Amino acid sequence: MYLCLTRRDNSMPIYPLIMPLDLTDEETAALEQLLTETIDDDRYPLSPRILTLKAILAKIRPEPVRAPLPPLQHYEPPSKGRYRRRS
Repeated sequence: MYLCLTRRDNSMPIYPLIMPLDLTDEETAALEQLLTETIDDDRYPLSPRILTLKAILAKIRPEPVRAPLPPLQHYEPPSKGRYRRRS
């Protein structure tokens, strides 16, 4: 895992070197659990703080690739002959 600190506007990195974080599996699991609990327990899920934590969590545990959805089916309207009014 790597860490690169940048400015808020992402214009230029504060530390241009990427620093590797040498975490053990236990430390990575603890960090993942802490981030997940913090995100789930927060009152405002769209706040900038939580969005940043979600981005960090996505770097630790990337989302699995999902299969694409099947194409939408086209349904024809019923024929006029079947539903005629009786007079």
